[in-house]
Amino acid sequence: MPLFLNEDQTALQDTIRDFVGEQAPVSHMRGLRDAKDATGFSRDLWKSFAEMGFTGLLIGEDEGGLGLGHVEAGVVLEEIGRNLSPSPFLTTAVAAVEALKGTAHAARWFPSIIAGDTVAALAIDEAAKHRDSVGLTAERSGNGFKLTGKKQFVTHGHVADLLIVAARTAGSADDAEGVTLFAIPKDAANLTATPERLADASLAARLEFDGVEVDADAVIGDVDGGRSPLDRLLRAGRTGASAELLGVGGGAMDMTVGYLKQRKQFGTLIGSFQALQHRAAHLYSEMEVARAAVLKAQQLLDLDSPHADTAVSVAKAMTALATTLSVQEGVQMHGGIGMTDEYDIGFYMKRARVLAEMFGDANFHADKVARAAGY
Repeated sequence: MPLFLNEDQTALQDTIRDFVGEQAPVSHMRGLRDAKDATGFSRDLWKSFAEMGFTGLLIGEDEGGLGLGHVEAGVVLEEIGRNLSPSPFLTTAVAAVEALKGTAHAARWFPSIIAGDTVAALAIDEAAKHRDSVGLTAERSGNGFKLTGKKQFVTHGHVADLLIVAARTAGSADDAEGVTLFAIPKDAANLTATPERLADASLAARLEFDGVEVDADAVIGDVDGGRSPLDRLLRAGRTGASAELLGVGGGAMDMTVGYLKQRKQFGTLIGSFQALQHRAAHLYSEMEVARAAVLKAQQLLDLDSPHADTAVSVAKAMTALATTLSVQEGVQMHGGIGMTDEYDIGFYMKRARVLAEMFGDANFHADKVARAAGY
């Protein structure tokens, strides 16, 4: 498989680059932050995504979507990252869609996702770091289940129309089996969502399930068989987050290189300094290696390859490391002004930090790859 975009994918890239660059540049995010926006993103912009067809990108044509793949979703996410555009695209149009595919919930939720009327949130994490353990319990209650426990770092969890919740129906928290995935509407009784600002000014919620009752139809897939849709969700989310990280790192790199070409010190462009040229060249090479890893993971996901899981972890770890390098070099090479709120480079560092943690950081995925290899 060639590690570059084909003609159709390049055309999509041109379209989404113009659209996001005009409708949701960094100033859009800055405006939401300054206004202390309580939603965390623009619903009007989300509707515009729907009008462009992007919300149904991963949904099959027979269900009203575009029927494209993870490579194309990554093209969209990279531009979202490049512009730091607050958007529910990753959680809703990518991760949630993958979890719901092939289930009875697809017919219920896909039309409203395509229309831009639904925002989905992923209630997966329970501790300070992303882990595979699931402790929130779902006990049999009448014709359904009663959910008790807590989730945190649930992006858009306070305003989501749909919550996809991983719960424990058998075994202990660290068991691979015994997990069930639930689709829960926002108005469920005994569910409390408390939003909090993250480092990048985005909003994520702490969710408390105090005996939330749902009927059996809320189950995604099979009872005790939630690991399969959960793994689909996580693979899609991790690959999508990697693509968005590429955009963040690429945007920061472009901004830094542009600054090196304009900033003068003692009458000389600092971009002419060999030490800075070497650092810029090293950064470019690291970003390109990460880009190849992400594209490989996307292609393997689209092929439903058994090697996709490892490739996804490699991509998530490499983009976290490369983008961290990009934003750190960006702030440092901007000098003192890079530490001020006036310059956008600091926003890239904050967004990179949040995305690097989402769905598992570099250490989590390095360990995952090592364990899969028998270490």
